Amino acid sequence: MYCEYFGFAKRPFELTPDPSFLYLGEAHREGLATLVYGVQSGKGFVLITGEVGTGKTTLLHALLGQLDSATACAFIFNPRLEPLDFFHVLFEELGIETPCRTKAEYLLTLNKFLIERLEKNEPTLLIVDEAQNLSAEMLEEIRLLSNLETPTSKLIQIMLVGQPELKELLARPELRQLRQRIGLRHHLRPFDENELREYVDERLARAGYTGKGLFRRGALKELYAVTGGIPRLANSVCDSALLLAYSREKQQLDAGLIQEVAEEMELYGQESVGEGFGNELRGDRHRKPRRGWLGLFR
Repeated sequence: MYCEYFGFAKRPFELTPDPSFLYLGEAHREGLATLVYGVQSGKGFVLITGEVGTGKTTLLHALLGQLDSATACAFIFNPRLEPLDFFHVLFEELGIETPCRTKAEYLLTLNKFLIERLEKNEPTLLIVDEAQNLSAEMLEEIRLLSNLETPTSKLIQIMLVGQPELKELLARPELRQLRQRIGLRHHLRPFDENELREYVDERLARAGYTGKGLFRRGALKELYAVTGGIPRLANSVCDSALLLAYSREKQQLDAGLIQEVAEEMELYGQESVGEGFGNELRGDRHRKPRRGWLGLFR
């Protein structure tokens, strides 16, 4: 709706993890380096955590884009499964067509498959996204997969990716064996204020914007104040602010537009999830939104 008005080739702040819009802040570069090193070095278990919306899934897609064609990857993003269902999904992801009925049959077949790949120097990777939703039983099943090894190397690399609650889950006494096997850890923090400004500029440029100063300095400072540098939240606010600016025929976005969007999205007064998020509220920010303009476009 607003793309032609601002001169965009496509919408700059979609929520889907489009690789063409990939921007890596310092924490994201470190996270990607950790993931790549985990695959290349055969560390066994890698743990990546981060708050909701910090870009964990985007980071995983960036990793998949860097893996060579010899690497087989199983990407499980719905971990609320019973053990046999988990193995069924794992086999589907890896393209193993041998029918199995019991866990023992699954493990024997998987071990044979992995050894054959190792003999051809072909790595195998298992990524479990939203891993904070795994039951203790399923975490133990995944730990047992790391027992599939030769005297010199692991047969499968495993990445557990999830929200900070995953660290609390792994701290349970009954999961100490799994916790001790985690070779690499990285916590993905939100963008700082400078990274957020660069993130906005980069997405505007990749969307085809050739002008200057679409977001005023005050708008960017307010954007950081209301989002705490959370990329997904910043996308939502920017997209809505562009729509509001278009509807009012504005050529630039100022702090007032960002404030109005934040009020409509009920961001003010929330608990802090990132640095600076909702920590200081001016008195005029407690007023009710003047009108529910976002609903007009839904």
